[in-house]
Amino acid sequence: MRSNPPVVRQDGADVLLTLHVQPRASKDCLVCELPERITLRLTAPPVAGAANAACRTFLAKRIGIPKSNVLVLHGETARCKVIRIRNADAADVLAQLQSR
Repeated sequence: MRSNPPVVRQDGADVLLTLHVQPRASKDCLVCELPERITLRLTAPPVAGAANAACRTFLAKRIGIPKSNVLVLHGETARCKVIRIRNADAADVLAQLQSR
């Protein structure tokens, strides 16, 4: 049986973050159900990349990094996404996601 990779993992100098995005939510919020799942609820609709842009903006602000350091690596049209956070430490990213 194959196990799923961790939701937050180090990949060289970057961090890979696997999360579930729920568009058209009543408010923007992050729900950490670690170690199994991180859900990002966004008010943005899943139309013309609006939810992806909102996802990048939300994560950059939450982690305290420039939006240009947050990339959607896989899942641009899916709810399950893999996000690359450039030049980051997995422990620091996890701490920022869990704060608040």
